[in-house]
Amino acid sequence: MTTTTSTAMITGAAGNLGRAVAAVLADDFRLALVGSSLAHLRTTFPQAPATWRLVDVDLTKQEASDKRLGEVIADIGPVDVLCSIAGAFHMGEPVHAMAASSFDAMIDVNVRTLLNAVRSVVPGMIARGRGRVITVGALSAQRGGAEMGAYAAAKSAVMRLTESMAAELGPKGINVNCVLPSLIDTPQNRAAMPDADPAGWVKPQDLAAVIGFLASERAVAVNGALIPVTGRG
Repeated sequence: MTTTTSTAMITGAAGNLGRAVAAVLADDFRLALVGSSLAHLRTTFPQAPATWRLVDVDLTKQEASDKRLGEVIADIGPVDVLCSIAGAFHMGEPVHAMAASSFDAMIDVNVRTLLNAVRSVVPGMIARGRGRVITVGALSAQRGGAEMGAYAAAKSAVMRLTESMAAELGPKGINVNCVLPSLIDTPQNRAAMPDADPAGWVKPQDLAAVIGFLASERAVAVNGALIPVTGRG
């Protein structure tokens, strides 16, 4: 069982999945909850204990991320678990008509947020010889889809980076794994698809439970896995 002196950092903490992951990990970890807006974090976690940290930073910016996350780690100590939840989905243009800004936006929010988080967190894990990194890919990004080129490329990059980190860090005592959700049942997705039946969609709390398992000592033998989480659809 993980002790309450262990620290888990959750990026994208104020989002639907981030909140669910925080609820799953709250009993066993001190939390560092990372988001772009301190006001939003405070509104989302109004009862956060004094031992938690609400961390406002734009994770798409390397210099800002290095500075802010470095300050947090210097304050609370090394991070034992990183849940890299920050990301976004956007249907885009056909590849031949894709604006550079559309591609860059998907890479920034899904890939650079991961890279900038691990830059700050992983060295401490290596120094201690233990840690967990959990990333979020996408079931739909296992292959390209029409008008999803930028998103599929970005989430595919997350998957490949996860596998590479697993190969690099596994021998150092650090497990790195990725969950691949299908459609997540969020208010935003329900609003965007009002005629769809969400009964088979993945509940955020169910996806968070899988992430919680990967964050735990029970997953010590799991490394480099891309785990489909598909609900009952």
